[in-house]
Amino acid sequence: MLAHRGAAVRGSGGSGPKDPGPGDQPGGPRSPYVRPMSHAVVVGSGPNGLAAAIRLARAGMQVTVLERAAVPGGGVRTSELTLPGLLHDDCSAFHPMGVLSPFLSTLGLERYGLTWRWPEIDLAHPLDDGRAGLMSRDMATTVASLGADGARWEALFGPLARDFEHVAAEAMGPVLHLPRHPVSLVRFGLGAALPATVLARAFRDEPARSLLLGIAAHAFNRLDTPLSSAVGLLLGAAGHRAGWPVAEGGSQAIATAMIALLESLGGRVVTGTEVTDLDQVRELAGLGAERPAAVVLDTSPDAAVQILGERMPAGVRRQLGRYRYGPSAYKVDVAVEGGVPWTNPDARRAGTLHLGGSAAEVAATEGAVAKGVMPERPFVLVGQQHLADPTRSRGDVHPLWLYAHVPHAYDRDATEATLDQVERFAPGFRERVVAVHTRDPAALEAHDPNYVGGDIGVGANTLRQLVLRPRPALDPYSLGLRGVVLCSSATPPGGGVHGMCGHGAAESVLRQVG
Repeated sequence: MLAHRGAAVRGSGGSGPKDPGPGDQPGGPRSPYVRPMSHAVVVGSGPNGLAAAIRLARAGMQVTVLERAAVPGGGVRTSELTLPGLLHDDCSAFHPMGVLSPFLSTLGLERYGLTWRWPEIDLAHPLDDGRAGLMSRDMATTVASLGADGARWEALFGPLARDFEHVAAEAMGPVLHLPRHPVSLVRFGLGAALPATVLARAFRDEPARSLLLGIAAHAFNRLDTPLSSAVGLLLGAAGHRAGWPVAEGGSQAIATAMIALLESLGGRVVTGTEVTDLDQVRELAGLGAERPAAVVLDTSPDAAVQILGERMPAGVRRQLGRYRYGPSAYKVDVAVEGGVPWTNPDARRAGTLHLGGSAAEVAATEGAVAKGVMPERPFVLVGQQHLADPTRSRGDVHPLWLYAHVPHAYDRDATEATLDQVERFAPGFRERVVAVHTRDPAALEAHDPNYVGGDIGVGANTLRQLVLRPRPALDPYSLGLRGVVLCSSATPPGGGVHGMCGHGAAESVLRQVG
C-alpha cells in the first residue's frame, strides 16, 4: 500500500555534513551519503523515477520513493477535470514506447492490472480539403490512405518497424555508446540525421508530407534543423510495429501497476513529501541513522542543482546552468456530447489526431513557436482515448484531450485558438462542447514542477541537447556525487513514457556503488 505523509514537507530536515569534500567527487572516497549500503531513495514518482526504483529493487536494494504530490505518477496521472466520472489524462496519453520500451516491456505490468487498448486508427492528420494521412499498426491501411506515396512510406518505415527492437536498443539511450546493432543504427541514423522538412521531400503529395511532419512535431522544435527527423522516425516506426495504445482507465494505470510491482519487491512510495535539500532525504525516507547508498532524482536539472546545492561540483553546476528548456504545452480538456464531428470520416475512428494543416504550415508554426512567437493557428494534438477505452466516458459524453504548442512560459490565453483548430477540421464541434478545463504553462508547472515553463519534455530538443543531454559527460546521469544521479526526461533518451531514463540512471548507480 502507498504510504502517505499528508502535506508536503518543506525546509531542511535530518542532519549531516553540508560541505562537499574530495570524497564527493567520482573516483574518490565514497561520500557520506553513498556508503555501500542497501538503501536507495528516489525523489519523484514519474515513470522514470518508478523505473529506476524497480531496477534498483530488483538488484537487491531497499527502495523508497518520495513524491511531493498527493497522487503518484508524475506525467502519467489521470483526473476528472471537466465532469464527474469523465477521465482525462493530465499529461501523457498515448504510449507506443510503453509497449515497446526495452525496459518497461520486460516488467510484465499486465500482471499488476495494466491493460492496453487500441483504437481502429492510431493517428490521423486531417487536411483542409477533407483528406487525411493515416498511420496504423496495419501498414496496408496507411499505404492506402497515402495514395501515390504509400509505397514510399512503407519503404521508409517498414524496415524500421520490423527491426524496431534493435533500433530502440540503439536509439533509446545515451548517444555516446558502443553500438550492439550497428546496421540497425546506421539504417535509423541516415534518416534521423536529416531535417524533417528535407525528409518530407521524399513524398509527392500532402497527406504523406503532413503526416510525417506532424509526427516529427512531437519534438517541440524547429523541423528544418539536423536530427529533427529522429523523433518522427522513432514514433512512426513504433506506431507501425505496435500502434499508439492507451492504458485502460487512464494513464494513471501505468503508475499504479509499476507501484504494485515495486511493492512486491519490497519498495514503497511516500506521497505528500517534498524534497528541497539533500539533508532531508534520510529523515523523509524514514531511514533513521542510516544514509542511503544512492539518491536518484526524477527532477528537472534546475531542481537537482537546488537540492544538491554546494555539494554539486562547480563544473557540473555550470554545465547544468546552461541547460535549456523548450516550448510549452497549453492543455485544454473538453467534455463533448456525441463525439467530434470530423469532416474526414477516418478521423472519427482515430485515437490521436494532429491538427496543423499542410506540411509547410506545420513547419512554419513549429519554427515560430521555437522562436517565441505565438502563431495564429497553433499545432494541436488531439486525444480521443475513449474510442479505445470506453470506460473514460459517461453515456454519450466523452473526454477530449487537447494541447497546443505555444512558446516557452507563454502567459496569454490560448484556449480559443486551440478550440478553433478543432472547429477548423470538425465544423459544429463547439455546439457539442459541454465543459472545458484548461492548464496554461504556469499551471502545468504548478501541477508538475519538472515542466519548467510548461515544457512537458523537460528540455529543448535542440541539436546540442539531443546529442548531449543534460550535459556533456560519459555518464550523462551522473551529478558529480557518487551514487547521486538524475533520471528525468532531461537525461537520455528524453521525453516519453518508456522508463529508459530511469533504467539508465539505475544502471549508473549500480556501476558507481556496486
